[in-house]
Amino acid sequence: MTEQVIIFFQIVLIDLVLAGDNAIIIGMVASQFDNEIRKKIIFWGISAAIILRIIFTLITAYLLQIDGLKIIGGLLLLYIAYKLYKDVIKNGIDDKKKIKTKKASFLKAIITVIIADVSMSLDNVLGVAGAARDHYILLVFGLILSILLMATIATIISKWIKKYKWIGWLGLLAILAVAIELIYSDLQVFL
Repeated sequence: MTEQVIIFFQIVLIDLVLAGDNAIIIGMVASQFDNEIRKKIIFWGISAAIILRIIFTLITAYLLQIDGLKIIGGLLLLYIAYKLYKDVIKNGIDDKKKIKTKKASFLKAIITVIIADVSMSLDNVLGVAGAARDHYILLVFGLILSILLMATIATIISKWIKKYKWIGWLGLLAILAVAIELIYSDLQVFL
């Protein structure tokens, strides 16, 4: 029973750290839109994360064997960091300049979130699966917890970014740090 308690706390800590990364991206993308569209982006972004986490959980053992997968994820995150800088930081978020409710802009935001989810959900699943080992109930708990944390944090972040531009910069730096860490950790395998 002691092992399960330790695993439980490891999973909670992993989820607190890694779910926040996804939430930052979803929140930053959603902050560009008015309230109604923001809710849709958060909903669809989290839905994509749920689906990806389920898929990655089912194929985790196989994914652990693929060298170079984290490099690809890191490069995708660098691209997303650039897009977020251009869309959120550089252009700014001004109520007068809010993105209209065009389907193209909404679709573009969802695609950005899904690309980020692909690269960041993998890390979350691998971390939780590694901590859970053969305890499948704790694995499922960890995945559900990460989704709940992501949904809550993404909504809060999107509201904060609208009020405080410096939070957008912090989010951007966090995404860059994750991208660099993913690339660096995989490069160690090849060196």
